[in-house]
Amino acid sequence: MVDPSVMEALMERIDTVVIGAGQAGVAMSEHLTNLGIDHMVLERDRIAERWRTGRWDSLVANGPAWHDRFPNMEFDCDADAFAPKEDVAAYFEAYAKQINAPIRTGVEVTAVTPRGGGFDVETSEGRIEARHVVAATGPFQKPAIPPVIPADAAPLQMHSANYRNPGQLPKGAVLVVGGGSSGVQIAEELRTSGREVYLSIGPHDRPPRRYRGRDNVWWLGVLGKWNADSPGPGAEHVTIAVSGAEGGKTIDFRNLAQAGITLLGMTQGYRDGVVTFADDLRANLQAGDANYLSVLDEADAYIARHRLDLPEEPEARDIPSDPVCVTQPIHQLDLAKAGIGTILWATGYQFDFGWIKADTFDDMGRPQHQRGVSREPGLYFVGLPWQSRRGSSFIWGVWHDAKFIADQIAIQRNYLAYEGNAEIRIPEQV
Repeated sequence: MVDPSVMEALMERIDTVVIGAGQAGVAMSEHLTNLGIDHMVLERDRIAERWRTGRWDSLVANGPAWHDRFPNMEFDCDADAFAPKEDVAAYFEAYAKQINAPIRTGVEVTAVTPRGGGFDVETSEGRIEARHVVAATGPFQKPAIPPVIPADAAPLQMHSANYRNPGQLPKGAVLVVGGGSSGVQIAEELRTSGREVYLSIGPHDRPPRRYRGRDNVWWLGVLGKWNADSPGPGAEHVTIAVSGAEGGKTIDFRNLAQAGITLLGMTQGYRDGVVTFADDLRANLQAGDANYLSVLDEADAYIARHRLDLPEEPEARDIPSDPVCVTQPIHQLDLAKAGIGTILWATGYQFDFGWIKADTFDDMGRPQHQRGVSREPGLYFVGLPWQSRRGSSFIWGVWHDAKFIADQIAIQRNYLAYEGNAEIRIPEQV
């Protein structure tokens, strides 16, 4: 048996351990390096692995390359293009090399436990003692599938995290559940491939891809929407229908219906092979229209106020007429009769922080924090949705959040380094 004191002596020690080498971890490493803070980044797979293998084949970034990047490196492509996922992964790999990030790949962190004013970090390659830990594992951790249809019920059920291309799916029609970016893009790709597609959508925002010569990300910036505060616990994920596919285009669900996709309301229940849908399809579309038109109104007002010479675009306000699937909505769908071979859930993700043994999570496993600073001293998060603002989980936003966290670590280090005399001194009486 190995003497525990020997094991303690062999334990690796470092100031800060960053867990995850995606966009959050790479950004964190840059800021820690700039502050001279000794650290390592642990990644169980490869740098930016989720971009490589956790997305479908045809995925591109949802923002143009001039915007969805870190400040100190540009993409090697047209600035207005939407980078394919392979290029995004290559970008972060090149960025990590540029900043000489101390990343160890192929190392899985199995547990983080507070101990003695620091943390024990258990990994697949041994234990590490750290004063600070940053969980930079991002927002896409555990695929979330609502408990509507039993897992063992036919047909095949798949989360969008496991979808790659139409040829991967069994024959037959596809029911896509989820009207956000993933659901919309996958549904359209499946329809283009010749599949019969049903698309179940709930409440959503539907911004213009471009308006009056400017991309959506530009409008979000000048209108101050990227800096919007968190909407509060439980509402961090706002479903947004926007796409960078095919050079980027505005999503209108009615146009998808005209292309042959059958729209359905929010998926509500299941019994004996029949899926039921809420009677909310038209209301969801109208709320999305209201969101879309409100952005156009704000954009027009901004242009007038600043006297910008941007081309008018009245046709952007043309809303297509409702298709039959909206005027005569389907409330029940017999999966076998409709020939459904796959149900594809584009329903987002849940957090999975069970490996962090600290009292800083609520009953649903969500981190309790302020701008990424947890209730456990020395433990931080980067890459959470709405961590400090709307832009937090986007490439450029996570870079700024990581800078804030690095600054907090530096501040705590400065406090701990204090060796002055803190005694109370009473002035002499005159």
